[in-house]
Amino acid sequence: MRARRLTGSLSCLVVLTLTAAGCGLSGGSDDGGATAGGCSVDKGNVGSGKLTGDVKGKITFQTTNLKKDFGKYFNGVIASFEKAHPGTTVKWIDDPGDSQFTQRLVADAQACTLPDVVNLNVNTSISLTKAGYLLDLDKKAPGSGAPFGPAIWKSSMFTDASGAKTHSAYPWYSGGIAQTFNVDLMKKAGLDPAKPATTILGMFDDALKIAKVSGGKYYATVANPIWRIPADWQQMGVKVLSDDGKSFTFADDPKTVAWVTAMTKMYQAGAMPKDSLSSNQDASTLYAQGKLVYGSTNPNYLRFIQQNNPSVYKKTGVAQYMLDDLGHTVGAPQYISVAATSKNAPTALSFAQFLTNAQNQLEWAKDPNVVIFPSTTASLDDPFFQSVKGTDPFSEARKIVAEDRKTSTADEIALSPGELNAITAQVQLAMQGKKSAEDALKEAQSKADELLKQGS
Repeated sequence: MRARRLTGSLSCLVVLTLTAAGCGLSGGSDDGGATAGGCSVDKGNVGSGKLTGDVKGKITFQTTNLKKDFGKYFNGVIASFEKAHPGTTVKWIDDPGDSQFTQRLVADAQACTLPDVVNLNVNTSISLTKAGYLLDLDKKAPGSGAPFGPAIWKSSMFTDASGAKTHSAYPWYSGGIAQTFNVDLMKKAGLDPAKPATTILGMFDDALKIAKVSGGKYYATVANPIWRIPADWQQMGVKVLSDDGKSFTFADDPKTVAWVTAMTKMYQAGAMPKDSLSSNQDASTLYAQGKLVYGSTNPNYLRFIQQNNPSVYKKTGVAQYMLDDLGHTVGAPQYISVAATSKNAPTALSFAQFLTNAQNQLEWAKDPNVVIFPSTTASLDDPFFQSVKGTDPFSEARKIVAEDRKTSTADEIALSPGELNAITAQVQLAMQGKKSAEDALKEAQSKADELLKQGS
């Protein structure tokens, strides 16, 4: 099963609130000053021209729910930066990352107090870029994307107030994507674990074979499509959104119809637990109990399996995720941005680059308490990833995902919670046989379009 890779942020709130603020970027105002997101800023923070200035003074750095487990690492990075740049002070704030996370950032942005360097997810990056609150790295730090993997850097662009695509954030860490499966259960179903599916629909065909022999004692995967939308569609090469991003187009593609039809067949054939259709429980728990063939695609969950059921962990196989028609995987990393409203932008930019450089990313990735993959080429080329000696599932996943990260892009479609729920509800009706795949998709697209226009 491919875990849903959504940020969970309240993008609707961000879009509505920031749009209402009438924000944007300006090189100057009537009184000769400069503005960013409606806030008065130093002229060097906006407009054309490379950002210049001394690296000194105090800045604020905000992460999201990282201090409890990784305080030693971040305090070390901060100390190293301050030592390399005498006269600098970095104040570290760690937001708990709860349901009010986005609201707090919106309030900070509108109050012109956004942290100088801030850890963002994709939805919040999109909204803050459009509203003009983030530093334009292409203009202010040209060439600074060189250390990152070409594919992830090229795709880590967001639309600004003028409608132009720009880099307003440095890609940071991500969880990675891989196939995981119970080798013994695959063999029982007559499948070859050495040759797992290479396409989404191919895996669905294998799921039907599993249903025929399992007798309800185990299943292929969980049923709720919320975990697969729109990730499966994007992997299959379905055009989910129009080029201008103003309307959905997934219902017009026969591949999407084939996907819903296959999901319906799996559900009705018993390849999925019936009670999982509307459950928000992901695959991890059932897989750990030995009741699912396919586990989560997040390598981090392998630690959960190892701790909760070592016998299932030993039976777990790992393979590259299905590249399908897309030819590569997509995933939304965490980002590091510099506030265009920063009163000490040169220092903030310098720290953002220091935090995300290859050495510091690699050091964090080596922490045994975290399963993350860096975004820089040099980090991924390090022997830590390329010369893994172990043959256990986690070691295999580390090798596979590190190689995958070199070609993976960050242009994952980010649906708002409302859009995702509206689409999912229609697909669930189709899976229950209450609607045809075509009718369900048409209605899903219509409802999603309405929400898109409302900004929710």
